[in-house]
Amino acid sequence: MNASSAIKPETFDCRVTFAETLIAMAEADERIVAVCNDSVGSSNLNAFRDRFPDRLINVGIAEQNMVGVAAGLANGGFIPFVCAAGPFLSGRATEQVKADIAYSNYGVVLCAMSPGMAYGELGPTHHSIEDLSWMRAIDNLDVLVPADPAQTRTAMQWAAASGRPVYMRVGRFKVPSVTPADSDAPFTFGKIDVHGQGTDVALVATGTLVSRALDAAALLKSEGISARVLNVSTIKPIDVETIVKAASETRGLVVAEEGVLAGGLGAAVATVLAEHHPARAKLMGVTSFAPTGSNEFLLEHFGLTAKGIADAARQLVG
Repeated sequence: MNASSAIKPETFDCRVTFAETLIAMAEADERIVAVCNDSVGSSNLNAFRDRFPDRLINVGIAEQNMVGVAAGLANGGFIPFVCAAGPFLSGRATEQVKADIAYSNYGVVLCAMSPGMAYGELGPTHHSIEDLSWMRAIDNLDVLVPADPAQTRTAMQWAAASGRPVYMRVGRFKVPSVTPADSDAPFTFGKIDVHGQGTDVALVATGTLVSRALDAAALLKSEGISARVLNVSTIKPIDVETIVKAASETRGLVVAEEGVLAGGLGAAVATVLAEHHPARAKLMGVTSFAPTGSNEFLLEHFGLTAKGIADAARQLVG
């Protein structure tokens, strides 16, 4: 079967899983509430609103107020899921996230909907490519990036039960499932999921790019290059042990993320290597304000494709 006739895997909108899981958790726990910024539709909260009209707080387009309201709800014993487009939740409300949520140590789940470049044609104002850098810099705030529906569901369940301040990306761009069918723990906080035990190169990816890293590993395998894939669903705290193991057992790491290079996943991995096991690494991400176009076009523009990741791996291993 040639590439043009290959059957593409089924893809999923993680916002659908998010909505279904939020309703199920709210039915089991009356403390679960949703807070949004006039984003009921884009956050896929219509069914939640219909099922729990008194447990959806829509503050309008006022992101700072939205985070402050969530802090107050948490202080009153509720478990708020704050739902807003990633660029506005992280960019407009950074001070409130820092002071009202993280510093106050409130169990609020900040849900960055449609992160990365998922808004595509709406352009740079709507691209959430700096959020991982900004949120990693805030003390006492966990940063999660589930890669598929199974991880989205289990990450939400963990976050609600943790009582911790959490920032979590919820993808809009459809992705295939990357969780093994026999997995009984799609998401484990603070741990990297390792696919394969390749010894030539490690492909480190998060969110939308995990499936592309897996495709890149398949391309490399056909050329005799052995690659393992690290699915980093917890950006902070980073899994030092697994990264060091990959660095010590391969000839280098390629890190790919749908975000800027300064301060994101690549920076976290580079810090681990610098402090624990110096190794060769190639960091891939968004290198400028993105042009206008579809999410698929934008990822290709920055080389964040299976081919681009495989090319970087070939260069790394020589």
